[in-house]
Amino acid sequence: MAKVVGFEISSQDPEKAVQFYESVFGWKFSEPNWDYWPVSQQNEDNSPSLKGGVSKGPHDYPHGTRIQIEVESIDNTISKAKNFGALIVREKMEFDDFYLAYLVDPTGVGFGLVERK
Repeated sequence: MAKVVGFEISSQDPEKAVQFYESVFGWKFSEPNWDYWPVSQQNEDNSPSLKGGVSKGPHDYPHGTRIQIEVESIDNTISKAKNFGALIVREKMEFDDFYLAYLVDPTGVGFGLVERK
């Protein structure tokens, strides 16, 4: 079963967004990687309490909050989602330890798909 593994807040001014969330909620962010500032908040047992971050959104999909859903096969999930009316915003992208794609469901809600390598 697919599970929600994080969130992403997209902004055209991610530095300002990071400052806001640090100031208002006390979130701690790590140094950015790929224009993505991960939240580095931890519980007392050092397990992550937040899994997500702030990213610089692309110009054609610049703002919003998306959940990230981990799946066993990103290719199969994209195919199935398209059959049920989803739009592909960003095709499968490869990173060091995972693959990532962005979709929009038939009602207009954006989300990300993650497949661990």
